[in-house]
Amino acid sequence: MRAAVLRKGEILVRDDLPEPVPGPGQVLAQVKACGICGSDLHFAKHGARMQALGAQMEGLPPGGSPPVDLDRDVFMGHEFAAEVLELGPGTDTSIAPGALVTSVPILPGADGFDRLVYSNTVMCGYGERILLAAPLLLEVPNGLPAQHAALTEPMAVGLHAVNMAGLEPGDGAVVLGCGPVGLAVIAALRVRGVETIVAADLSPLRRRLAATMGAAITVDPREESSWAAWAGTGSPRPPVVFEAIGVPGILNDILRRAPMRSRVVVVGVCMGDDVVNPLFGVSKELSIRFVVGYEPAEFAASLRSLAEGEIDVAPLVTDRVGLDQVPWAFGALGDPEGHCKIIVDPAT
Repeated sequence: MRAAVLRKGEILVRDDLPEPVPGPGQVLAQVKACGICGSDLHFAKHGARMQALGAQMEGLPPGGSPPVDLDRDVFMGHEFAAEVLELGPGTDTSIAPGALVTSVPILPGADGFDRLVYSNTVMCGYGERILLAAPLLLEVPNGLPAQHAALTEPMAVGLHAVNMAGLEPGDGAVVLGCGPVGLAVIAALRVRGVETIVAADLSPLRRRLAATMGAAITVDPREESSWAAWAGTGSPRPPVVFEAIGVPGILNDILRRAPMRSRVVVVGVCMGDDVVNPLFGVSKELSIRFVVGYEPAEFAASLRSLAEGEIDVAPLVTDRVGLDQVPWAFGALGDPEGHCKIIVDPAT
């Protein structure tokens, strides 16, 4: 079997991998589409630091997926849609072979679970075939194409951020950063009925996509302040600010410049140490909430929004590639003006 893997920071394609065999409660599926996520780009570059920081964290729930050995090949790809090929022994599911499905990227096992995100032991979405947990499968409805169904996962990230923001009637938003996560936030805000959305990004391509996804105002921060644009809306309420950039200095700048009693939702992942001045937040009674991932119900709700036409992700897909082009795609996504979301089709 063929799959793209991460080996010591480099992406390469292997064609000598064993075929996955479904066990009880599992299905074998043919990957039809898998989006390349920004977190994969981060892991390829910063995997050691991500794991080191993770090891320092306390207060997390017990259990979880096993650590990843960066000296071994790492399987990646968690934004996928796949066709069911075969049921494992004794697997009870109403989803028959031939169905197009997607799933929360988790594979339960006897000793915990594997996250179908980064793994040394189980195939993920950058491969021809994948094992999935039957109880977690969602059949893709309404003829939604696989390349769009694969974007259920990043759309769920945006929905979770919006759900955690505590929106109230009449609220508007400032979205800083219009990469895939920022765009998913904008889409979720529009589904929620939020009309006053200011979106800021340095990239003209991403600003155009932000407008397509529902932003009322788009801002090039080199030419206009996001806060001036917000003031120009005439809203009497402070905005809900979504930080979707994830670089040092952004959060402190938000605290310094956001209006009184703004709520700040941090969905961008900053990989460097950062410094904030609490006086800014204290003086203006700002609230900060950090968010990550999504709940299974939010994943299912995002799939419904895509299938029912509430969210159109077609404009976000800027290229489709086969496995041999995955190394190129990882490099191409470093240019925000070149691409937004590249979809891997292992059959190409």
